Amino acid sequence: MAPLRSLAAALVLAVSAQAHFTLDYPKTLGFEDSKEDSGPCGGFDVAADSTVTDFHVGGDNVATNLLHPQGTWLYRATLDTSGQANWTGLHPQVLQSGLGKFCQPAISVNASWAGKKGLIGTVVNAPDGLLYQCALVNFVEGKADKNVDACTNSSSVQASFTSDPGLASIPGASGGSSGGGSSSGGGGSSGGGSGTTPSGTGSGATPTPTRNVAPGLVGDSTPLGNLAMVLGVGLMGAAFAL
Repeated sequence: MAPLRSLAAALVLAVSAQAHFTLDYPKTLGFEDSKEDSGPCGGFDVAADSTVTDFHVGGDNVATNLLHPQGTWLYRATLDTSGQANWTGLHPQVLQSGLGKFCQPAISVNASWAGKKGLIGTVVNAPDGLLYQCALVNFVEGKADKNVDACTNSSSVQASFTSDPGLASIPGASGGSSGGGSSSGGGGSSGGGSGTTPSGTGSGATPTPTRNVAPGLVGDSTPLGNLAMVLGVGLMGAAFAL
């Protein structure tokens, strides 16, 4: 059964080389897996053709897809579209346990930002380190309805508030861990983030804020990538059972 074992190993290696996480909403500036550890925006800058998404200052959706079994999220924003300064924490840090889609539907920013352009930044402390993505947004008045298409949660995902020392040096982390307040590394204005209970908790016990307790396979966000992950696990199990 050596060929089966070889196929299983090849699939595991292929899956492990895929995406760390995707920012599904607002629309990301860009995604390249090999650059995602490059702050502040995963190796991408605002360009003339960058998509701009309206983001409601009273609360809007931030939807991600984590392809690691665990990670701690930092949500932040800045009016500096270069991403080099004035990052403000928007929300308490959230520990996600279980890989898959996760959405926070009520991320708010300072009301005075309405009518201005800026960046929404997502940072996750995952088993392989800090990973970044950003979205270019127009801050608009009001509160968004939950975007059903974008704001979904995988059934296996659980979430809880935490304070991750691995994020402490990231600009905006001090505001995020306390649910709002002055940012670090740039002196931005208060984010005014809410302390809303993390969205998308699944059934079972609430996870404790323990770092990287379940390292494992990662996959990409495409149906083919998810299928490869399932097949890889199944074939690996079958191979070692023989």
